[in-house]
Amino acid sequence: MFAKPSGIPRQSGCYLFKNAQDTVIYVGKARSLAQRLSSYFQRFEALTPKTQALMDEALSVEWIVTPSETDALILENELIKENQPRYNMRLKDDKSFPYVAIDARSEFPVPYITRAKHQRGVRYFGPFVDVRALRHTMDELLQTFPLRSCSAHKFDYHRRLGRPCLLYDIAKCSGPCVGKIDAEGYAQLVAAWARFFEGDVRELRELLRAQMRAAAAQQHYEAAAKARDGLAALERAASDQSIVLDDHSNLDVVDIATQGGRSALVRFRVRHGRIIGRTVHLIDRSLDEDDAEIFEAALPELYDDAELIAPVIVTNASCAASVLAPEFLSQRRTRAVEIVTPQRGRRRRLLELAHSDALAVIDRDSLRRQSDHNVRSRALQEVGAALGLEQPPFRIECFDMSHLQGTNYVGSMVVFEDALAKKADYRHFNVKEVFGNDDAGAMQEVVRRRLGYWDEDQAASKFRRANLIIIDGGLPQLHAAERAAATLGLAGRVEFAALAKREELLYRPGSSTPIVLERGSEGLYLVQRIRDEAHRFAISFHRSKRAKSMVATLLDGVEGLGPKRRDRLMLQMGSLANLRSATLDELRALSWLPDDVAQNIYDRLRAPLAPRLEKESRDDD
Repeated sequence: MFAKPSGIPRQSGCYLFKNAQDTVIYVGKARSLAQRLSSYFQRFEALTPKTQALMDEALSVEWIVTPSETDALILENELIKENQPRYNMRLKDDKSFPYVAIDARSEFPVPYITRAKHQRGVRYFGPFVDVRALRHTMDELLQTFPLRSCSAHKFDYHRRLGRPCLLYDIAKCSGPCVGKIDAEGYAQLVAAWARFFEGDVRELRELLRAQMRAAAAQQHYEAAAKARDGLAALERAASDQSIVLDDHSNLDVVDIATQGGRSALVRFRVRHGRIIGRTVHLIDRSLDEDDAEIFEAALPELYDDAELIAPVIVTNASCAASVLAPEFLSQRRTRAVEIVTPQRGRRRRLLELAHSDALAVIDRDSLRRQSDHNVRSRALQEVGAALGLEQPPFRIECFDMSHLQGTNYVGSMVVFEDALAKKADYRHFNVKEVFGNDDAGAMQEVVRRRLGYWDEDQAASKFRRANLIIIDGGLPQLHAAERAAATLGLAGRVEFAALAKREELLYRPGSSTPIVLERGSEGLYLVQRIRDEAHRFAISFHRSKRAKSMVATLLDGVEGLGPKRRDRLMLQMGSLANLRSATLDELRALSWLPDDVAQNIYDRLRAPLAPRLEKESRDDD
């Protein structure tokens, strides 16, 4: 680690770490540059593993002083986009959703659906999720506010011809090509489209009703009928936009979901009580950023247009704790912006909807990667190259342990072949030889039991040989796995790697230097997915085993209730909670359970000293 430079200012600003090639590898912002940079030059062992990796590679640091922390946030965003540092989060816009665009640069703008990159001078509304519903909405809206939808070539042709096309005859075009509407009147139609897609349907509804009443009062029944039909079409178009708030609020809902090293930020734009747009960012986290840091990093891109900033931002508690966000948003909007975290009601349900949507975004991206053979192949090649394997690991096994303060120790083995989960080969292990809190000892037992099948005939064995065995843990667990292999005479014949929890650093036998996979790489994503699956599988088995243990403890010694009746009772009741809430009549209604045994069970469940189901706490990390 290079020496701390002198003369670091105490003002706010951005700092840039560079490597031996003078490449920017990390960009950060700080309220006080001196205070923030001092945290990087502590005793090396006190740094987090990821910061250690950063400081191992960095050879220099530069800084840029800014007038305020808000300016530092904006500058940080620009520097990250310009340099793409490997240790920074990678923020990716989701550009796959359709937008409605109106090109205001032409005299008579045409509304159209696009997925292309936004251009200056074009107004965009959205994005929208269902393009089919969007086309239906636009078709209905043309009956109410008939903008032209033809190409420039067709427009010029009918202008020269002096006769409008069929769309004018069926009232889906206002006929600007033949002067049936002037530029001012056409601009009013464009404004009506903008109001509709911004969610302001009430004003348009009242406008059409007023036109219908005025035409009817003057006995212009054809015009009144036209306004009536336009009002009906507006209602049909508006029905595709769900009302989520009945107070006609204007606000944004922002939430972040995280799985492993991947996060997704979702923003719903709610105008006049309706969701009119949705923005998604996929994020490759770098140094264990929390929601507030991700939210702050996304702000400059999320609100690059001041007109998009709502007066109220609804978000989770972590994002709402950001000190910088309100200042940044208020300064850019030039009016106060309130950031709130609702505890109940429709706003809370909308925030939960955004969180669920963010989780779905991560899941969809995961499925996309898994279904792409080229992506899977690249992931295996990256893992093999990083670990120094002779060839990409086709079969990977991963082991994890789970327990509760040293009780109900269990192990799990998950298997991935060709970067896909092979659930038929998953295995659970009940730890039998280790007592107390000893993760390394438990790992050694489980790995030894698995490696007992290593030299069997592979055609007949229930365990094929793995190209790579990942141990979920640090160096102690890795050394335990090596000892397990040595006791079976397999030293040097099994490829091991340990994955440190949370830090996502890999270790190989014979070295204490961590291996850091490239942030956002397919290899890192694969390793994270394998680790998370092993963790999930271990936890589910541990919970099941602990639940059975609690039932046995609760009903132990009940006269007349043996193991078979106890198992049948739990199968019938479904859960321990249902059993506790059962009445005496419900227990006696079980035809196979004698009344006196039902009474004994009821008395035990209601006894003051009966064991209680405590709130779950985990010691599996």
